[in-house]
Amino acid sequence: MDIEISPADQPFADEVQAWLDEHLVGEFAAHRGVGGPDDSAAWDVRARWEKELAAGRWLGLTWPEEYGGRGATLAQAIIFEYLYARAQAPYRLNVQGQDLFGPTLLMFGTAGQKARFLPRILAAEEFWGQGFSEPDAGSDLASVRTQARLVKGNGEGGGTWVLDGQKIWMTFGASADWLYVLCRTDPQSSRHHGLSMLIVPAHQPGVHIRPIRNMLGEGAFCEVFFDGARTSADLVVGQPGQGWTVAMAALGVERGTLLMPQQLGFEREAEHVLELARERPGAAGLSHRLVDCWIAVRLMRVTTLRTIGELVAGRPPGAQAATSKLYASVQHQRLLELATELLAEDATVTGDNYALAPLQRAFLLSRAETIYGGSSQIQRNIIGERILGLPREPRPA
Repeated sequence: MDIEISPADQPFADEVQAWLDEHLVGEFAAHRGVGGPDDSAAWDVRARWEKELAAGRWLGLTWPEEYGGRGATLAQAIIFEYLYARAQAPYRLNVQGQDLFGPTLLMFGTAGQKARFLPRILAAEEFWGQGFSEPDAGSDLASVRTQARLVKGNGEGGGTWVLDGQKIWMTFGASADWLYVLCRTDPQSSRHHGLSMLIVPAHQPGVHIRPIRNMLGEGAFCEVFFDGARTSADLVVGQPGQGWTVAMAALGVERGTLLMPQQLGFEREAEHVLELARERPGAAGLSHRLVDCWIAVRLMRVTTLRTIGELVAGRPPGAQAATSKLYASVQHQRLLELATELLAEDATVTGDNYALAPLQRAFLLSRAETIYGGSSQIQRNIIGERILGLPREPRPA
């Protein structure tokens, strides 16, 4: 994967590469490529790496300098992400704070909220969890039932929000200091009306976080129960009742700008699978599928580069951006299914203390990719209705 670096941005690219060469050493170099958006592997090492990045001011590059950013251009941020991914640096931990909630707060937050939270996010001092999905409101997020009621107070803060309900599939929720929670603040409302986005402290008696063990035996996902949880009345992002707009902005950030590091990871995995096939005489019967996977990875590359070009040019991404999540998750699963076939019996053998090889871990983690971030079924509905203009799917009464 290659990106075009303008002469004006070449000094910045050189600075990034020099810093990575100097700091991606020792235990950090020993953990190249470790972790992922739903993979908590080597958590302590990655936490130290996050502090290293914060000290170098490489987090939130495009954020204003007053909040700890550099005020960098989008093109420079993309250059950093590209070089960072190419160097296989450990996957960053605070994606929820730095890449999702932070940009959302920059768009909708008050001056006080920005001053309070943004510098601590970029200093890697506070971690965040996303409270969107619920047991009956996953891909259909408008069915949110977690409620918050405003209890008036006499102080300057104007009172307190009291929350009751449940959230599920919160990534790295057990390590979160703060949660941004989509909840219903108008009990008479339905669907996307009457929702608000609240900032809720995680460490309080009314918040109960329970890890959900995945197939790897890890608890990257959590379910969270709110039982009289409290937060200040002024910790609503945007206006009360504007939660749907704020949530869609956060999801737009997630689906539009976070695929490039994964893209480079997919390419490395594809090369690994091809190397495996060259070593195994029984791979000849799989050659057509190997070619299809190689083509799919290149198509993902073209799509990613096209979307990046549109963003840098200041244009809204085209239809290909809406299809990228669906295509990438489906093709990634096919690639890793092929990898397990090539591994044959080795795919079922673990190392010491049941340790898994990288392709084994990737295969197991990939099973959820067609569900989280918007299930493939919902993604197809969105593409069909909003891009192709097809009739709407029947909705429940």
